[in-house]
Amino acid sequence: MIAQMSEYIDIGVNLTGSSFHDDLDEVVQRAVDSGVSKMIVTGTDVEHSRKAIELCQQYPRSLFATAGVHPHHADDYIKNTTMQLAELGEEDCVLAIGECGLDYNRNFSTQENQRAAFDAQLALAAEIGKPVFLHQRDAHDDFVAMLRNIRPQLGNAVAHCFTGTAAEVNDYLELDMYIGVTGWICDERRGRDLQQAVKEIPLDRVMLETDAPYLLPRDLAEKPIKSRRNEPCYLPHIAEVVSRYMGVDREELEQAALTNTKRFFNI
Repeated sequence: MIAQMSEYIDIGVNLTGSSFHDDLDEVVQRAVDSGVSKMIVTGTDVEHSRKAIELCQQYPRSLFATAGVHPHHADDYIKNTTMQLAELGEEDCVLAIGECGLDYNRNFSTQENQRAAFDAQLALAAEIGKPVFLHQRDAHDDFVAMLRNIRPQLGNAVAHCFTGTAAEVNDYLELDMYIGVTGWICDERRGRDLQQAVKEIPLDRVMLETDAPYLLPRDLAEKPIKSRRNEPCYLPHIAEVVSRYMGVDREELEQAALTNTKRFFNI
């Protein structure tokens, strides 16, 4: 009897970047061949959110998108930005508002502007009834405080590309959030907190993502297809590692993540 291939949905891929310009057809096909039936292209500013929608139109069976402004670009957030995101959010392929949140690690935008842009996008998501696709780095306390203020008005919320601690997981669970786990967990140097933290994530709250082309798993048995570039086709490998650190059967994790993702994004 031939075993059936598991199905995956990669909730965060950055396919609008230059690293995928030359071979996007092959990247998408490799993902599908690996069981990654759907990928959600991350919108990081208005321009890349539009590009994400264009990619969805090119690959309507495989791609969906988010529309938002990453905290790195918060200095460019103006009054008109919210209206532009609202228009993009009307597209059928746009499943969530984001990537939005706070990043005090690099502070490419001022913290004041980050909070203002985050607040505007949270209000937009609440108004139009879309989930939020969230980013947080070195800003946990402000991030949680802002979410707590608006959480009753929001729908689904996911901590995208979570790299934090068990304590942070529990804070997010108290806010009725989902947790997106990437190949960061495969890093024996930086991933130790995450390797412990995933033990606190209930099966009905976990989702899987690559954040490609970033966060290439360090423990791949073979060389990546393109040097130092992560791809959605590596999501099954990430699932295997996540299941090991969560202490659950791999198939059980894969099915839970798939069910959670379909429910979260209504796909």
